[in-house]
Amino acid sequence: MLQCIAVDDEPLALHLLEDYLTRVPDIRLVAKCSDAFEAGKILRSQPIDLMFLDIQMPGLTGLQFIESLAQKPMVILVTAYEQFALEGYTLDVVDYLLKPVELDRFLKACNKAWELHQLRQAGAQATKGPGYFFVNADYSLLKIQFEDISWIEGLRDYIKIHLKGNARPVVVRMSVKGVEAELPPADFIRVHKSYIVSVKDITAVRKNSVFIKDQEIPVGDTYRDTVIRLTGRTLS
Repeated sequence: MLQCIAVDDEPLALHLLEDYLTRVPDIRLVAKCSDAFEAGKILRSQPIDLMFLDIQMPGLTGLQFIESLAQKPMVILVTAYEQFALEGYTLDVVDYLLKPVELDRFLKACNKAWELHQLRQAGAQATKGPGYFFVNADYSLLKIQFEDISWIEGLRDYIKIHLKGNARPVVVRMSVKGVEAELPPADFIRVHKSYIVSVKDITAVRKNSVFIKDQEIPVGDTYRDTVIRLTGRTLS
């Protein structure tokens, strides 16, 4: 599922995009924004895969907004002005839609975005390193599969690696910072100075804690924004 936002200073244009997106099962509209500054706040607060973006907007044009982003999502430009097409494509936009946008043309652009996303995912998967690392435990090198880790707990100079299906954690002389460097950042997040958790194993989130099944793990003040970005919502 692609998470997207729509950015346009015309309410009717936003309404049309919202209506069209109800017909696209693989794309979810997260927010509608009336200008680039509002859109920028959304992009900084949560992961967005795709942005439908008008060009002529007050304050900052769509093209200027794209150029200002250090890390940008996929972009589909939606505009009434044909003359900006070449400049738009030099900024690596996925597609360029002219208003009024017909549904079939819109769906074609969405399909292009989905196919590009799939290609990128496949490329990222191909370049991933091994799905494991070795730790010194019980006088031997023990192989730990990333997918087996539920959470990691730091205890001074040691860590406890809690594995799925294991009643007892693996105890390793290692720092939390040291093991964090071994883990794929897309799959694990640090929620406390003493805790790292597997993202896919989180079952619930509160303001001051996350849960992995019945296990409650504290969320430190320093790491609360990380959890907010993960959920896309303010914790309560």
